[in-house]
Amino acid sequence: MLHLRLITPAGLTDTVVRLLEGTTGTTHLVVLPGAARSPAGDLVLCDVAREAGDQLLAELRGLGLDETGSIAVENIDLSLSRHADEAEEAAPGEGADAVLWEHLTDVTHEESTLSVTYVAFLTIATMIAACGVVLDNAILIVGAMAVGPEFGPLAGLCTALVQRAPRLALRSLTALLAGFAAAMLLTAAFSWGMDAAGLFTRAQLEAGRPNTNFIYRPDPFSLVVAALAGVAGILSLTSAKSSTLVGVAISVTTVPAAANAAVAFTYSEYGQAWGSTEQLLLNLLGIVLAGTLTLLAQKFFWKRQQRAT
Repeated sequence: MLHLRLITPAGLTDTVVRLLEGTTGTTHLVVLPGAARSPAGDLVLCDVAREAGDQLLAELRGLGLDETGSIAVENIDLSLSRHADEAEEAAPGEGADAVLWEHLTDVTHEESTLSVTYVAFLTIATMIAACGVVLDNAILIVGAMAVGPEFGPLAGLCTALVQRAPRLALRSLTALLAGFAAAMLLTAAFSWGMDAAGLFTRAQLEAGRPNTNFIYRPDPFSLVVAALAGVAGILSLTSAKSSTLVGVAISVTTVPAAANAAVAFTYSEYGQAWGSTEQLLLNLLGIVLAGTLTLLAQKFFWKRQQRAT
């Protein structure tokens, strides 16, 4: 269930209340006239089944409530109510399958911002992966994958393509490309420093490295795994199962590939650098293609189910 807190202008309250009452899946409706002060208006509270949330939010925005008042949405972790159970049963479909497009757009917009924090996390992850590739340490590679924040812009790009939002697409693409460029440049400088300190050596990079040589040797499985990770990542975002994102992060070779390319470039190992770059691009392409197709499929099947209901 979702909890809605609405601030409505006095002249719009009756229309909003009728909309809520006429929406299948709503319950626990409360109206407090004149309770809101900034902006001034009435306070309207209600709970709605997740399955009915997206359409209801779209209709509330259609009334201009996001401009003249306020729309706030919260997830309800526990609701002990027969009315809530009946509302969920009456709403079409299953809550786990429903996509809240407004929420998805808002989340991906926030995570697709090219901020200092985003670049810092991506750079730290790439530097950890650089240590992993030089030491041939798989544990460091997995840790770097988990730290990397790059799935945010990737999900933002998928959402923008489906929603036909060019600004979000440009924002996500800028964060993705500029973030990786900055992380790789800083990691190259980090590698030079580690080499000067005697902690990185060319011999370590040129060794067999059985645990990490896959990073600069892309193959068809690179694209397959990236596509599967893209599907899982998008499903985790749309179903609010964020814990799955950790598994998605350690399934793809984006950060390690960027790290290996940076380290290889510092030692003029252009073969490894190019192979790592191919690995990075294949993973990014697979995630974006699979994520976009997943969102399109969810949009199609959910609308079909709603029409059938």
